[in-house]
Amino acid sequence: MPSNWEKIVSMTKEGVKSIATMRRKIQRGKKIALLIDGPNILRKEFNVHLEDIVAALEELGNIRVAKVIFNQYAPQGLIEAVANQGFEPIIVAGETGVKLAVEAMREIYNPNIDIIALATRNAEFLPIILKAKEKGKETAIIGIEPGFSAALKHAADYVIILERGEVDENSALQNTEKRRKRA
Repeated sequence: MPSNWEKIVSMTKEGVKSIATMRRKIQRGKKIALLIDGPNILRKEFNVHLEDIVAALEELGNIRVAKVIFNQYAPQGLIEAVANQGFEPIIVAGETGVKLAVEAMREIYNPNIDIIALATRNAEFLPIILKAKEKGKETAIIGIEPGFSAALKHAADYVIILERGEVDENSALQNTEKRRKRA
C-alpha cells in the first residue's frame, strides 16, 4: 500500500521536487488571513509593496485569505495591480473600516484560520485584535510610520513595521512577548 507521499508523487508532474515543496509548506505551519486597509497603507508616499508584506508573513505561516479593502476613490491601476498579485480587491462606497471589520470578524470565526493579520495604522481596529485573541486566534499587525498606533503594536502577538518602500529588516517580525520581556 503506497504512503500518502507516494500518492502525491504520482499525482504531480514534478515528482520528487514537489514533495519537498509540499512538506515545507505543511511544516511551515499556520494559516493566515491577511486583510489590508488600502487607503491607509497603500499610499503613494509610503511606497509599500505587497510582496514585502507577504514575505514578512511567510515567517509565520501560509496566507490563505488575502483581501485589500479600497474606497471608491482608489485608482483603477492600483486595483488591477492588487488583483494581479493574487489579492482579492474589495471596493466599498464610503468608509473602508466597516467592511474591514466585517471581513475580519468573518475570518475570526473561520475555523480554518489560525492567524488574523491586519495591515493598518489605525487604532480603530484594536477591538478586532482583542476579539481575535479572545477567540483563540493569534494576531499580527502590519503598519508603517508615521502614525502607526501604539495600541495596535502592544495588543498584537506579532508586529511588522514597514519602512517607506521596504521592510525594516531590524524589526520585520517581532514577537510581542519577547519585546515585553526585554522592556
